[in-house]
Amino acid sequence: MPFDGLSVLSLESRRATEMATLIEKQGGVACVAPSMREVPLAENDAVFRFAQSLFAGEFDMMILLTGVGTRQLDRVLAARYGPDPFRAALRRLTVVARGPKPVAALREMDVPVAVTAPEPNTWRELVAAIEGRPERRIAVQEYGRSNPELLAALRARGAAVTPVRVYQWDLPEDPEPLRTAASRLAAGEFQVALFTTAIQIAHLFRVAREQGVEGAVAARLRQMAVASIGPTTSEALEEFGIAPDLEPSHPKMGFLVQEAAARAAAILRGKPV
Repeated sequence: MPFDGLSVLSLESRRATEMATLIEKQGGVACVAPSMREVPLAENDAVFRFAQSLFAGEFDMMILLTGVGTRQLDRVLAARYGPDPFRAALRRLTVVARGPKPVAALREMDVPVAVTAPEPNTWRELVAAIEGRPERRIAVQEYGRSNPELLAALRARGAAVTPVRVYQWDLPEDPEPLRTAASRLAAGEFQVALFTTAIQIAHLFRVAREQGVEGAVAARLRQMAVASIGPTTSEALEEFGIAPDLEPSHPKMGFLVQEAAARAAAILRGKPV
């Protein structure tokens, strides 16, 4: 059996039972901890207040930190206002992208980028890239976690800063299985992790941070075989310093489990102990 008794973590929610069955059929010991529930759009009050301010011309600059978050913000605002107003408003601003992922998302939206932070694309390069610019009313798109260092650096330049975070998903009604999974992960109880959406990673690190084990979770994931269903999920992993070991040949759950099972042992042999 390909997994050969390895402990496999999944944070699948809607198809949790199916995921557990797939893992077990491949010889793995499955731990499936649901990690998310859909949040009604009405609960995004802060995002819609931001949108009204944006449409009223109350910002000079918007900083987009991630491709995942840029697309999610675009989707949520399009559901309320249609696809054009947000994109048109961005075209009237100085748009700053932290790196190639938000640049790609903005290109899809036909929004020109005035400034792109150079590699390694951290908040420090971003602040340096906009040094000397006159804009002082700045919105900052956040995803998964805040960046207090960036916000503080912008405010130190005299900017009025508005963080913008979209909540299309939240923790499950019962977050205890996810919290238990984070604790077990930090303790080194899993050898393989399978991720099927970017939100799973954000929520895993959210509960890990609340429990004081965020660093341990990240360190353990770097020692494990980590499989991502596709580029968007891989980008979310990279935001937390985790390089996924594989993406399946097709972005489907069955392919993900089967191909992870086939390669897990070889991946683990190449990991630091």
